[in-house]
Amino acid sequence: MQHRRSGILLHLTSLPGPLPNGVLGAEAVTLMERMAAAGSRVWQILPIGPTHGHGSPYETLSTFAGNPELIDLRPCVEEGLLDAALLQRVIHGECTMAEARCAMVAPFRAWLEGADWRQFLVDSKDWLDDFALFTAIKVQQRGKAWWQWPQPLRDREPEALARVAEQQAEALLRIKMEQFLFDRQWRRMKAEAARLGIMLLGDLPIYVAHDSADVWVNRHLFTVNAEGLCDEVAGVPPDYFSETGQRWGNPLYRWDRLQETGFAWWIARVRAQQARVDWLRIDHFRGLEAFWAIPGEREDGRVGEWRKAPGEALLQAVRDALGALPLIAEDLGLITPEVHALRRRFGLPGMKILQFAFGGGADNPYLPHNHTPDMVAYTGTHDNDTTVGWLQSQPPPLRDHIRRYFGVADDGVGDQALATVMVRQTLASVANLAVVPLQDLLLLDGSARLNMPGTVEGNWSWRVTDAQFDRLPWRQLTEWNSLYGRG
Repeated sequence: MQHRRSGILLHLTSLPGPLPNGVLGAEAVTLMERMAAAGSRVWQILPIGPTHGHGSPYETLSTFAGNPELIDLRPCVEEGLLDAALLQRVIHGECTMAEARCAMVAPFRAWLEGADWRQFLVDSKDWLDDFALFTAIKVQQRGKAWWQWPQPLRDREPEALARVAEQQAEALLRIKMEQFLFDRQWRRMKAEAARLGIMLLGDLPIYVAHDSADVWVNRHLFTVNAEGLCDEVAGVPPDYFSETGQRWGNPLYRWDRLQETGFAWWIARVRAQQARVDWLRIDHFRGLEAFWAIPGEREDGRVGEWRKAPGEALLQAVRDALGALPLIAEDLGLITPEVHALRRRFGLPGMKILQFAFGGGADNPYLPHNHTPDMVAYTGTHDNDTTVGWLQSQPPPLRDHIRRYFGVADDGVGDQALATVMVRQTLASVANLAVVPLQDLLLLDGSARLNMPGTVEGNWSWRVTDAQFDRLPWRQLTEWNSLYGRG
C-alpha cells in the first residue's frame, strides 16, 4: 500500500463463460491479462467458501474450504476425469456441475497414489476431514442445519461419526476430491496472477455462518447453547443501509475462550486465506473493537448492545504468528475514534466510498478532498447499487451537489456521464489504492447490482456477459491510470 495502484472489483462467479457461473478458468486469466495491460494491478474478489442455497459468499459452510462450484470442468476433460459429452450437457443446462463432479470420483481414484494428493491431505489435515463429514451428513440429513441433526451427530459423538465415515466413504472422497481440484486450480490462477503482476485482494468475513463446519466443530468458541442454538447473534444497528438494522444471524465469538488459546483458530483462518491471496479485506472490521450483540430471538438489529472485543490482542497475535499484516479494514458504518485508533495502530488501510460522500457538508470523510493515502477509494462496493443505478435514485439536490463538487456545468448531464466522472475521480483520489466495480466501468444500471444488504433472495446472481466483457473501456482505464500515477 506504499504505491499508487488501481484495481477492479469482480467476484469469481460473475466472470463470463459457458458454464453456469464464473469459474477458475481461462476467463479469469483473460481478465488479469487485460488488467495488467491497462495498468490495473489489483483484482478484488469476495469470499470463496462453499455457499448455502441463497448463494451469499459471506455465509459459507466453511471458512477454510473452497467453493466447488468455482471448479472449471473444462480442464477436467483434458485430464481424463470427465467425459466431454457430460461437459456439454452441463453447458447446455441438462446436467448440474455437482452431478458432473460426482461422475469424476471413479476416474479420480487413479490419482490417490499421487504425490500432489498426498501433500494436499497433509496441508489440509486440520480442517478437511471435519468439513467432509459435515458436508456428507448435511446431504444425508436432507440439508438440515447441524443443530437439527440426531443428537449423536449434532454433538459429534465418535461412534456416530465413525459410522458415517464408513457408510459415506464415496461421498467423503468426492468432497475431498473437490477441495483438491479447487486448490489445484486456485494455485494455477495465482501463479498466472503473479506472472502478470496482478495482486489478488480477498475478503475475510469477520463472522462465520451458524450452520457451518466451523461452528459444528468448535462450538465452545461461539455463543451457541447445548442444543446448538444461538443465545446471541451478530448484526448492526440501524444505519445507511437499513432503518431497522441488520440481523445477520451469525453466532458471536466467545472472545475469552479464543484469547485463552492465543487466538489459534483465528490465526489458522487468516493463514489459510493468506496462502490464497496477496491482500485480505477484513469485513466489518469495527467488530474487532466493539460488536453489536443481538438477543437470539430478535428478528432485526434494532435491539442489542455494544460490547468490547479484544481486537488489539487478536491482531498482535496474528502479526506475531504470521508476520506483516497485509490486511485492509472495512471500516464503514458507525465508526468510533477507538476503531480508527485500532486500524492505525496496526497500519491497516481503511475504505472510502464515493457514494457516501454527498448530500452533507464539506467535512464528510468520504469526499475526495478528505481522503488520505492510507485508504482504499471506491465508487461503491458489492453492497452498493451500481453508480448509475444509485444516481438514478437520488433527489435533485444531491445530484446538484455532485455536479458542483466535480465542476460539471451542464445541469442536464446524464447518469452515465456523471457516473463516468465519479469513476475518474475515484482513480484521481490521493488514496494509494482505488478500486472500481466492473459494473461501474461498464456504466451499468441497478439491474447489475450484486447484493442488497438485509435481503436474502435475488442476490449474488449478476454475471457479466461476453459482449459486455468485450466492450470494457480498457483504453480509457489505461489513460486514467497513467494520468493519476497508478500502475
